[in-house]
Amino acid sequence: MAHHPFGVVCYTKFIMDSKNLYDFLIKVQSIAKIGLLYTNDPYAKKNYLEIEKMTLSLLEDLQGVNLERNNYFKRDIYPTPNISVRAIIFNEKGQILMVQEQEDGGFSLPGGWADLYESPTEAVIKEAVEEAGAKIKIVGIVAFLHRTPFKIPASVPEYVLVFKAEFLEFVGEHDHEIISVQWVDPLKLPPLSRKVTKFEIERMIDAALNDKTIFD
Repeated sequence: MAHHPFGVVCYTKFIMDSKNLYDFLIKVQSIAKIGLLYTNDPYAKKNYLEIEKMTLSLLEDLQGVNLERNNYFKRDIYPTPNISVRAIIFNEKGQILMVQEQEDGGFSLPGGWADLYESPTEAVIKEAVEEAGAKIKIVGIVAFLHRTPFKIPASVPEYVLVFKAEFLEFVGEHDHEIISVQWVDPLKLPPLSRKVTKFEIERMIDAALNDKTIFD
């Protein structure tokens, strides 16, 4: 007996809706976990915890499994490095765009942690807008480096992807974690944030200036 086309359409829609719901819940779960990690507000922490529990419950119902056992959400079972992205953004004068961090007043390259479901280029383009208010065009990859040995304290194990980019235009304000955005001579850097080291930054900039790709 032939399948009714309507039934096939409904089943396909169910599968797609389930996939979209799963992706949405994973994203919300990720936001909740990041919030729990970084917030110091007890009220916000309570809300993030509730969101984490709610999404976990919905994911269990959707997949018919118990996510309290060893799984993706228990990353300490098989720890892996976190991935961050940074952009070396050049203007027509050969200057690079740097952001001044609210945390310590020092400067660093625009960037941050890559989020779930983002490609590396999507992540760095988004970070450039959020941190520097800058719309950019990716030119190429400059570096894929192991940052952990340079971090003080060595907190979260980290790999960083560094991209060379062209500045297009400013499209908005930088976010609250940034004091200011400045164009600087790549060979005359301002005081750096504690988040980065002079050795790292100079190595990345040298690679960008000489069209090299470096890696660890």
